[in-house]
Amino acid sequence: MNTQRTLLKLSTLVAAMSLSLSALAVDITGAGATFPYAVYTKWAEAYKAATGNQVNYQGIGSSGGVKQIKAKTVEFGGTDAPVKESDLDAAGLVQVPTVMGGVTIVINVPGIQSGKLKLDGATAADLFRGAIKKWNDPAIAKLNPGLKLPDLAVTVAHRSDGSGTTYAFSHYMAKQSMSFMRDVGAGNTVNWPVNGVGGKGNPGVAANVQKIAGTIGYVDIADAMKNKMNFVALKNKAGNYIVPNQDAVADAAAGANFKVKGMAPDLLDQSHKNAWPITSATYILAYEKGADASKQKGVVDFFTWSLNNGQKMAEDLGFVPLPANVVKMVEAEMKNIK
Repeated sequence: MNTQRTLLKLSTLVAAMSLSLSALAVDITGAGATFPYAVYTKWAEAYKAATGNQVNYQGIGSSGGVKQIKAKTVEFGGTDAPVKESDLDAAGLVQVPTVMGGVTIVINVPGIQSGKLKLDGATAADLFRGAIKKWNDPAIAKLNPGLKLPDLAVTVAHRSDGSGTTYAFSHYMAKQSMSFMRDVGAGNTVNWPVNGVGGKGNPGVAANVQKIAGTIGYVDIADAMKNKMNFVALKNKAGNYIVPNQDAVADAAAGANFKVKGMAPDLLDQSHKNAWPITSATYILAYEKGADASKQKGVVDFFTWSLNNGQKMAEDLGFVPLPANVVKMVEAEMKNIK
């Protein structure tokens, strides 16, 4: 009888503890950039296993992420296009980077293997603005002596949604070509040429490149690696042709100053000899003062845990972790989320 009473007390205690823990669990939601979707999802899975807390993130594009956080329908927004200091102040938002990556140029040109086609910024810009219409164009041939280029029409694969990947890519191209800036522009959405096909999210662009022969497109390095896509070797500011990889992204960010409000230095076209020219970070947005203190704390706890426990997961997915000193700066900045 004593044994039965003891077991009953234990089961009651366990049930009470379970109820207490479930009451303490905080579920948070986020939405935005598709670029970090894979790593946020992986972090959320590991975080739930470690803490019991649920994090849901939807990849809807950077423009959508900014709209959602400003509408207060999510606890954090994700964006690859950093929000300006004045807009952060006006909305009462905190912005911090989470991981870094590169926007890559990918192709589907029969007979040309990954990394074998060389482009400089100006020629790439002419391809993406529709000025170069065939793959055997003299401008491409001049950069690639000995490479057999097909007489094949160029199709440009681009984002159809508002995108931070487009923001980084178009700003890089605009730096290389005044004609690109004039014809296409620079921003989350731009005026792509008529010889183009739009896709939703980085996965949509990747799918179009893979299925349409003669296509050139831009996707983040993580999606490109996952889909085993063919990269272009791009000439960097130091004059070297670089095939995108994690080391080249890290080298581009090595000298960046993250001590600016919003922690968003310009990582494009850095001068390191091995720098990947189209390097960017991805960011989260949260309110300095939120209506629900537990949800606010949930955002800070999730990203603090992820930045300290999820670096290897990020690397395995093709992302580049923030430098250790920047992680400390992010942790300090997130103390403003209350």
